[in-house]
Amino acid sequence: MKLKSILSALLFVVVITVSAKGTKDDNSLLWKVSHPGLSSPSYLFGTHHLVPVSFLDEVAGIESAFGSTKQVVGELDMGRKLSMQMKMIKKALMPKGYDYKTLLSKEDYDLLEQQVQEIMGMKFSKLDKMKPAMISNLLMIMMYQKYYPNAELDKGIDQYFQEKAKKNKMMVKGLESAEDQMYVLLEQQSIERQAELLMCSLKHPELLKEQMDKLQDAYHSQNLAALEALYNEESDDDPCPSTDEEKYEMNAARNKRWLKQLPDIMKDKPSFIAVGCLHLVGKDGLIEGLRKSGYTVEPVK
Repeated sequence: MKLKSILSALLFVVVITVSAKGTKDDNSLLWKVSHPGLSSPSYLFGTHHLVPVSFLDEVAGIESAFGSTKQVVGELDMGRKLSMQMKMIKKALMPKGYDYKTLLSKEDYDLLEQQVQEIMGMKFSKLDKMKPAMISNLLMIMMYQKYYPNAELDKGIDQYFQEKAKKNKMMVKGLESAEDQMYVLLEQQSIERQAELLMCSLKHPELLKEQMDKLQDAYHSQNLAALEALYNEESDDDPCPSTDEEKYEMNAARNKRWLKQLPDIMKDKPSFIAVGCLHLVGKDGLIEGLRKSGYTVEPVK
């Protein structure tokens, strides 16, 4: 697999692994958003960034919803993908003064070398200038493709809608910049913390596989309750727990920033808003946030 394709997927992968608590409403990935102040409804759709575009055939009403809107809103405007990839490569480089042989024990270093060769089919020396968080996410994407060969790395659902919008001469807007996502992905944690999480995931591959399977099943069944359960599934013996601060920065903080933008965006034009499915749910999610702001948000059956 070419590194360019992996980087393309990585621009969105951050939203796959995080969520807030779920919603008790009927399960659906597609939600209608209406308000007396809106001339026409907007629609909110939860994506999975590595699921093939063919999955959309299973989502009732999605073509009608898309066709009734005038602009597409995503996490990022993917129209400048090459520029974003170049910025990501710069952000992914290890800071001066750090290297893996001092960050890791010899035993851990040997394991990392072995796993990179086995999973990615390349020598670790080609990646050892990258931050641990970058390597961790590259490995996760490659493992995902190994477990699910139909995973879409070159163009997923998010990019599909944006390209379709441009063909229809619709406006495309991003809720955050590439720099915003890169901060969450590559900069919010210290290098030492990134290395700790990278090695923990390599030492417990069965846990990652289990989470991937549950996420895959929940998404394909459009089951928001299952997504809630997956996120809330915590154990006292979890070897790789996230801190409350990490969860907040990854999800709730971003949702709050998006919720400040969405009212003006939807008032300007009826919008098709396609973001990671796990941003929809929970007390900090977009569904509940829009409802608290006076919008009617209901599942499309």
